[in-house]
Amino acid sequence: MYSKQHLKETASFFLRLGFTAFGGPAVHIAMMRDEAVVKRKWMSEQHFLDLVGATNLIPGPNSTEMAIHIGQERAGWLGLIIGGICFIMPAVLITLCFAWLYKSYGQLPQVQPFVYGIKPAIIAVIIAAIYPLALKSLQSVELGIIGIICLALCFLGISQIAILFGAGFLAMGLMAIRLRNKNTVYSLLPFMMLGSSDNRLFSPANVSLFLSFLKIGAILYGSGYVLFAFLDAELVHKGIISHQQLIDAIAVGQFTPGPVFSSVTFIGYQINGITGAVISTIAIFLPSFLFVAFLNPIVRKMRGAKLFGAFLDAVNVASITLILFVCYQLGRDCLINWREILIAICSALILFRFRRINSAFIILGGSVAGYLLLLL
Repeated sequence: MYSKQHLKETASFFLRLGFTAFGGPAVHIAMMRDEAVVKRKWMSEQHFLDLVGATNLIPGPNSTEMAIHIGQERAGWLGLIIGGICFIMPAVLITLCFAWLYKSYGQLPQVQPFVYGIKPAIIAVIIAAIYPLALKSLQSVELGIIGIICLALCFLGISQIAILFGAGFLAMGLMAIRLRNKNTVYSLLPFMMLGSSDNRLFSPANVSLFLSFLKIGAILYGSGYVLFAFLDAELVHKGIISHQQLIDAIAVGQFTPGPVFSSVTFIGYQINGITGAVISTIAIFLPSFLFVAFLNPIVRKMRGAKLFGAFLDAVNVASITLILFVCYQLGRDCLINWREILIAICSALILFRFRRINSAFIILGGSVAGYLLLLL
């Protein structure tokens, strides 16, 4: 039975994370691991890794889905709802402020000097968090080989979802061969158990927004860059918003804390004010709550079955390689002069020397260091 204290802990944890988790899904997950696994001991490293792998198999924003998973693990069904909402709301509220400023004054505040040092610090945060996860996930030579193959496929531009499922099914096939002389039916048991132009909430414009963003939230795999492509096809090509508005919306999602999917809050506000922002936000995140509510109870059952346990192990390794590939892309794009390299190295040294330091301080420090170094 979950107590009110568990619920309060879940709410305060994700509210604080929602206000400090700059970067993207990889760094959000790194910060969640640091707090939920290392410091608070809410779950084991293995189960956290299983949840990371599971979120990569379903559509929607991975870090938000991890927040929902962790909320349910800590405080049950109420925790599922509270954890997700508390992680999302800070980004939504900050994005609403930017949306109002943008609509009122036609431009965004100048924040680039403070964003400059964030990405190098983020690379260090991701590497520091992914190192113990990688050690945990590489349980055999076979999984190491699968990881190398997955990383190579990333560089070849193969779809992330194809890599994840391909790794999982390959591992299942290898496990089935090992068990070919045994009765493996028991391995399947876990799955066998299973109107108008005004600003009214339900105006035609808001209904259209809800359906568009609900569809995107239910089918979108990948990062904020994939979201960019979906929004471009759904809104820009139909003449609902301009391409510049879309670029500005994605920019807001990138430099505010929390999930980049809060960009749709910005877009909804531009299209139909505050009710458009509310409807758009609910629609884009609703599928994640439903997917996680269905998936969470299954993950433990999968771990207990040999075939699906092998599937999870391979998906976990593939997930780690995808995060490493994100690090490579970030490094290629932002580590291009001595200032950025210095911030990244110093951040990494601090993180590996002081294991219990909060990642948010590293990101904040990177931001301040970037601003100061630009003055030189």
